[in-house]
Amino acid sequence: MRVITGSARGRKLCTPEGLDTRPTSDMTKGAVFSILQTIVENSDFLDLFAGSGQMGVEALSRGARSATFIDSNPKAIAAVKENLKACGLMEKSRVALMDSVSYIQNCSARFDIIFLDPPYNKGLISAVLPHCAKCLKEEGIILCETEKKEILPQTAGDLELVKEYRYGKAKISTYRRKSDIQ
Repeated sequence: MRVITGSARGRKLCTPEGLDTRPTSDMTKGAVFSILQTIVENSDFLDLFAGSGQMGVEALSRGARSATFIDSNPKAIAAVKENLKACGLMEKSRVALMDSVSYIQNCSARFDIIFLDPPYNKGLISAVLPHCAKCLKEEGIILCETEKKEILPQTAGDLELVKEYRYGKAKISTYRRKSDIQ
């Protein structure tokens, strides 16, 4: 696992040991940042269910203003911190060891990009998606990585499913505010 491009291009990233963390493949990560290519620079990025933090690290490497990393696994948070230090990106980051659902329910920060990659098929996206709307800046985007057969809601509050992309075993679903789609 490595940073694809930007200031930390080519840096290898560590991943926490165990079966709880499933790193996003380079193919899927590249596709996500292809979707985001024009909005990553100067954005505020939330990597919820961060795992190794590779998505937020990639966003920072590509010019994001800040990234917030949330995960409930201490080994994942240790990996995030190690990856940020190795890439020289710690100063643009906030890292918290806490339950992702609790974080988003109580979050007062606002983000341009929210990336959700919880454990597959546990219903966690449906649980957090309505709360993400209040943390999303007006023209922001939410990207959800799931197993390709997992079905997500068409709407969640004022969010609407815009498009789904399939990459191997993974699916990326994008949400925007209904008023931004028209």
